[in-house]
Amino acid sequence: MKIGFIGLGIMGSRMAANLRKHDYSLLVFNRTRGKAEPLLDRGAKLADSPPKLAEQVDVLFTMLAHPDAVEQAALGANGFLSHLKPNTIWIDCSSVNPSFSKKMAEAAAAGQIRFIDAPVTGSAPVAADGKLIFWVGGNAVDVEAIRPLLLCMGNKIVHVGGPGMGTSMKMVINLLLGTGMAAFAEAMELGQGLGLSQQMLFDSLLSTPTVAPFLSLKREKIERGNYEAEFPLRWMQKDMQLASDSAYETGVALPITNVAKEIYRLAMRAGHDTQDFSAIYEYLSGDSHLATIDQEAPAPAMGQLHQTN
Repeated sequence: MKIGFIGLGIMGSRMAANLRKHDYSLLVFNRTRGKAEPLLDRGAKLADSPPKLAEQVDVLFTMLAHPDAVEQAALGANGFLSHLKPNTIWIDCSSVNPSFSKKMAEAAAAGQIRFIDAPVTGSAPVAADGKLIFWVGGNAVDVEAIRPLLLCMGNKIVHVGGPGMGTSMKMVINLLLGTGMAAFAEAMELGQGLGLSQQMLFDSLLSTPTVAPFLSLKREKIERGNYEAEFPLRWMQKDMQLASDSAYETGVALPITNVAKEIYRLAMRAGHDTQDFSAIYEYLSGDSHLATIDQEAPAPAMGQLHQTN
């Protein structure tokens, strides 16, 4: 069995490395060749283009940044989808919106390609350790066919339902991560404003059921002020935007999420976009967000104050 892997970013590179650790024949493609070099040193082969890769593989994984990147890689002028052999399984592990996954499933089915959406939960260290959680949408027979491959990269597989349902679950999870991180940052800022030390707040809050367990993993980053990305803030903002888009499509109201995603957007504009999403703490604990708001919304002239629409 030859496996293809497109997208060797923070997560994809580690996932592909774990497939090689289990001696699977691996053909990779990434727009930036340098990101593929460590895998080539481990015995993977590099394809010249997505179509060239597609022609040679039995199973294809994609792990790309956003829906547009997936669509371009699959259906663009140099796309892979029309070059896959009938009955090939395409597993998209990207964090995208459910309606997009369903669109890709339909496009794949038209070419007799078996599509599975399988986004993951876990940071870069978790990916490196092969302990990701896969949230999987697709045909049950196809899911069982790729289970051994997923278990090379993760230690838990949850088959949520048909196409788009794995993506749906991932969207719910990332909504909780994003809003939870922002709420925790605000709570810490209030506590310190009231005279409580950061250490006291960490020691007390992280042991209570009011705080999500993942926040314990962010303590060291916050205390050291070192926000090296495990999950970049800009991708968290993207996922929250996709949640908002999906809510619009389904008639669901997400008032808290919509406010939080705009706070992440402001943090991006303040220079935190490539840092870990826990850098929202640094943004909310300083005054950089006030400067950003001032830049984005200049004060109206006196003559404008009483205008109405």
